[in-house]
Amino acid sequence: MITQQVLVEAKKLWDYHHMHHTPSQSDCILALGSHDLRVADRAAALYLEGWAPILVLSGGLGYLTKGLWKDPEADLFARIALDKGVPAEAIFIENKSTNTGENIQFTRKLLDEKGLHPNRFLLVQKPYMERRSYATFKKQWPDKDLLVTSPQIAFEDYANDEIPMERVINSMVGDLQRIRIYPAKGFQIPQDIPDEVWTAYEKLVAWGFTKHLAS
Repeated sequence: MITQQVLVEAKKLWDYHHMHHTPSQSDCILALGSHDLRVADRAAALYLEGWAPILVLSGGLGYLTKGLWKDPEADLFARIALDKGVPAEAIFIENKSTNTGENIQFTRKLLDEKGLHPNRFLLVQKPYMERRSYATFKKQWPDKDLLVTSPQIAFEDYANDEIPMERVINSMVGDLQRIRIYPAKGFQIPQDIPDEVWTAYEKLVAWGFTKHLAS
């Protein structure tokens, strides 16, 4: 049940997951696929604003989308980008990855095959996955400069019919757990978690928001 108390604690996770980066001139915009098509809108807008000359869309069918869609995430993102006015020649599609680590690994391989070697990336992701995406990218590709951004939507306005608040909170809880445990597995660089944020996490777990916890 989503009570006001739950929302207060969830907002602490939401704020922590944001990196609070400001977009600046980059060599490549990289949008990581997901069930949230607003990420594609944000990535296309950043391209059209001139922040980078190429747009890479990465994502196959992941944990959530394999039960929702038939087409890979990156393919759907590409249609949105094209509809928004991004030229086809500026779009590169990686549509096989199934998790954040593969997003980065497969994108790196794609760009190498195309003879493209960007040094500065502007990564676009869901708001509550900014920090984990940053930590994963910096582990997989540490010599690159990286900024992370997401759809500019407030916590109170983010949930909708397709992405209900319960799923948002479960996802944020699962992502925070992964930020804590994944560095030891070699998946991410470490990130400091303030005590207040971890206490909020523990409360949300106790209240039953455990659907996206790693086993």
